[in-house]
Amino acid sequence: MGEKSQSRAYFLASFVVLFWGTSATAFKIGLRYIDPVQLLFWSSLAATTILFTVLVYQKKLHLLKFRSKKDLLFSLVESLLNPFLYYLVLFRAYSLLPAQVAQPLNYIWPIVLVVLAALLLKHPLRFTDIVALLISLVGVAFISSQGNMNIFAKSNPLGVLLAAGSSVIWAGFWIVNMYDKHRNEEVKLFISFAAATIFTLLYMAAIKNLPTINIKGIAASVYIGAFEMGITFVLWLKALNSATNTARLGNFSYLVPFVALVFVSLVLNEKIVWTTLVGLFLIIGAIVFQQFFSIKEIKDEPI
Repeated sequence: MGEKSQSRAYFLASFVVLFWGTSATAFKIGLRYIDPVQLLFWSSLAATTILFTVLVYQKKLHLLKFRSKKDLLFSLVESLLNPFLYYLVLFRAYSLLPAQVAQPLNYIWPIVLVVLAALLLKHPLRFTDIVALLISLVGVAFISSQGNMNIFAKSNPLGVLLAAGSSVIWAGFWIVNMYDKHRNEEVKLFISFAAATIFTLLYMAAIKNLPTINIKGIAASVYIGAFEMGITFVLWLKALNSATNTARLGNFSYLVPFVALVFVSLVLNEKIVWTTLVGLFLIIGAIVFQQFFSIKEIKDEPI
């Protein structure tokens, strides 16, 4: 591991924020030309190719092995949750909703993670966690309304359910990933995307929707595979490894949905409605509120 440098971590994270900020726009562009399943297949294939190249460059191909049945099981579960199910659900949500609605709704996962940890791992659910959850749900209601005071007037219930549901899948993935810490992260990413590509191909065969060639759709998929998935995940890992304070670095991720709205407005020409901004501030505020009290409680614990 190289020398720690918070400034280097911030430098790398700034590219991560920029790349992830373009993702919502790239999803919508790709979905103009191909359906969610095709988009998942081509983007997963692109990410797999990129991550394999990274492993070759880093001389880590020798790590591509399963030391136990437990490693194999973790890989199967992780790849089923993310990227297969996560992006399958997320892309479907984007096909039904404006980008400015789908993107923030997906961002409630840190709060969902705390709730799932309480339900599945018996972690304590604090009063502040419940308050944060309620605040975020109010934010979800604002975003779903798409600028109408009658929140049911313009909302797409299935799209909202899928966008919010993707955050549950993502949170579930991170719970599983908590127990799979000994393997190299780049290797885990490659295996997950390679397996997800195979899962997607099998799913496409089952629903009789085999891969088709659409140049514009594939171009968008390659961009997604590179800058939403492959390269950006590696950059984020490098930023985390470089950071002297990962908590401060993590705060950078709160910029992503705001950067995303800029691209959504400029590239997709979506008019950003006031309820999107209010809802997004509520969701980000709920996450910050929850994390603030979590840190405070840790500091207040007797030694």
